[in-house]
Amino acid sequence: MSERRKLDQRRFSRVFDLRFWNQPWAVTIGYFPDRKTPGEVFINAQKTPGTDLDSQARDGAILMSLCLQYGCPVEVMRSALTRNADGSPSAITGAIADQLLVE
Repeated sequence: MSERRKLDQRRFSRVFDLRFWNQPWAVTIGYFPDRKTPGEVFINAQKTPGTDLDSQARDGAILMSLCLQYGCPVEVMRSALTRNADGSPSAITGAIADQLLVE
């Protein structure tokens, strides 16, 4: 098993808003010291905090973060996530993976 790469206590991060499922989301990406490699993801439902949907998104962000810290490439994660017939993401985690590849 690979070793988990830990993030510095203080780290560069980027915050952006994303609209998905006709709802606004606040997304924070934390980076490793090179400021290019993502190492953690936080997702918050802006209009419906504390709902089942928000909890599912937050749990998805935790799993994405662990994958990144154990060295899983974003492209591998992205290709494993559910997609609609047209190739668009089926869930907020897929939309974030898409955004990470644009960077």
